[in-house]
Amino acid sequence: MLDQFSRAALQFGHENMQRLYNSKTAVFGIGGVGGYCAEALARSGVGTIDLFDDDRVCLTNLNRQIIATHKTVGLYKVDVMRQRILDINADAAVGAHRVFYAPETAPDIDLSKYDYIVDAVDTMTAKLELAVRANACGVPIISSMGAANKLDPSAFEVADIYETSVCPMARIMRRELRKRDIRSLKVVYSKEPATAPLEDIENSCRKHCICPGDTARNCTIRRQIPASNAFVPPVAGFILAGEVIKDLTIARTD
Repeated sequence: MLDQFSRAALQFGHENMQRLYNSKTAVFGIGGVGGYCAEALARSGVGTIDLFDDDRVCLTNLNRQIIATHKTVGLYKVDVMRQRILDINADAAVGAHRVFYAPETAPDIDLSKYDYIVDAVDTMTAKLELAVRANACGVPIISSMGAANKLDPSAFEVADIYETSVCPMARIMRRELRKRDIRSLKVVYSKEPATAPLEDIENSCRKHCICPGDTARNCTIRRQIPASNAFVPPVAGFILAGEVIKDLTIARTD
């Protein structure tokens, strides 16, 4: 019988589609990268997706985030993403967790129950905590090294963190993971040099923050407001999702 995954089944096969349906994934960070990743996982037939983010949709998200529309401004990102996934696949089990992942909140989240973890957060402490805890419980994880201040969506690569170069975030991750004796981490990164944001302080989010409601980490605390666009973050998100799908299906049948 035809369903919304029939075209995917023609490529992956019914056995792999069942694997995807039975898979439990976690996506940390439902922004410009993580939102597209979560949607691609849902459209690929992943049966369980847990979403982690404590942020609300902001007007400034409309230029790049798949969940951001004028109707969703002010709503929690995980709630909007959850409903969007259920509109795609009503049979999916989707958890919406309004939590900021950090060393303080990490003990409350059991990573061992997942088949795959996606790190699409934008803070170094959270990325390191996820990598260390995923490694400790033996769960595969893929980490995005960031898509802000980039202009070339074709420059992304998939590599082990210790094979990366140019990317400043990857350099810090290499150093810190080595200190923690983490010997491998699959990442999506770009060798494209970052552009400098053309910040106009009189029209800046740092001075005139419009983050909605009770946003805990609004723009006024940022050292710099990163520049971003509609075409780079989605590519990073789709690559993350593609690696997850590949590892959950094709790699298991080799």
